[in-house]
Amino acid sequence: MTYSSSLAISRQRYNQRGQNAVSFRSGEAKLGPVSNTVALIILACLLGLLYLTQVTKTNAYGYRISNLKDQALKLQQEHDQLEVTSARLQALDRVKNSAVANSLVSVSPSATVQN
Repeated sequence: MTYSSSLAISRQRYNQRGQNAVSFRSGEAKLGPVSNTVALIILACLLGLLYLTQVTKTNAYGYRISNLKDQALKLQQEHDQLEVTSARLQALDRVKNSAVANSLVSVSPSATVQN
């Protein structure tokens, strides 16, 4: 059988009326060992990137929380200092208006010292 006759026979099988001109193979496409290895390496890299992004986000939130805690501590210290200052300033008015201070006798100078 010649080359041209073998082509003609194979064409006759598909050129009949009502049949497709395209043949479909029922065999499965399989990946080789190199393709499997490359796919696994790519998956591992993607998982590593996902892990790194999550860790970076967590660290960023940790820094933000740390800064907010420092700010809260500074504000608490300022609040405490303002409370002390307020108590000190109100103490003079309380002492001046207290019953004990009103019952005190004022002392006026009786005489002056001469040299």
